[in-house]
Amino acid sequence: MISQGSTGQPKYQQIADALRTAIQSGEYGPGDRLPGENDLMATYGVARMTARQALGVLQNEGLAEARKGAGVFVRTFKPLRRRGIERLARERWGSGRSVWSADTEDRELVLDQVEVWEEGAADRVADALGLSAGSRVWVRSRRFVLDGQPVLFATSYLPSDVVADSAITRADTGPGGTYARLAELGHEPVHFREEIRCRMPSADEAERLSLSMGTPVVRIVRTAFAEGGRAVEVNEMTLDSASYVLEYEFDA
Repeated sequence: MISQGSTGQPKYQQIADALRTAIQSGEYGPGDRLPGENDLMATYGVARMTARQALGVLQNEGLAEARKGAGVFVRTFKPLRRRGIERLARERWGSGRSVWSADTEDRELVLDQVEVWEEGAADRVADALGLSAGSRVWVRSRRFVLDGQPVLFATSYLPSDVVADSAITRADTGPGGTYARLAELGHEPVHFREEIRCRMPSADEAERLSLSMGTPVVRIVRTAFAEGGRAVEVNEMTLDSASYVLEYEFDA
């Protein structure tokens, strides 16, 4: 039985800490079933709600996942390492490789829910691209699924006067993706800026990423600039925070 007084932590957090330690030590490996609510109630002398909260902490952290009618299991999904600098290097997309290949290594990334259309730019998009309000932009929306798990969806906005009638306006942009096509159009990206924040997802975001309740998302907004400083793409990405490690490696 545990008490709150010795550590100042709520009981459910103490149980979650104990289970997390057991997972990290290998006592429970990937795919193993964790003790259920009844087991935790008996072991720690707590109410069902406390046991449920403890398991919920591990699910929100991405360490465990609930399987309907079977219990809560140690998550088998290996987080992606998003190599923020390597993935945008010209030698990658310039040689016909996707920027996403830097993250996935030899794992299969499936692109689904691809939609491409033209519209008038919303104020935030127009501001980011240096356009007047309502200027025409092409929009590319897609979701990425890895090992059967939705991990990210992204929406890119590109000026219509730059990309009209190019492969960028089609679902399949070809080898090297959007940046390779921009280079062919004479608007090669030479500089990138990314803004990163974490927050709780909207209902639509949670549904698109199949997120467990309480799981936050990472929001990354990247702007690509061509020579001369013109913004040629704004890409708004929403990541499942439990599926990613953000990695940045650079010289001092």
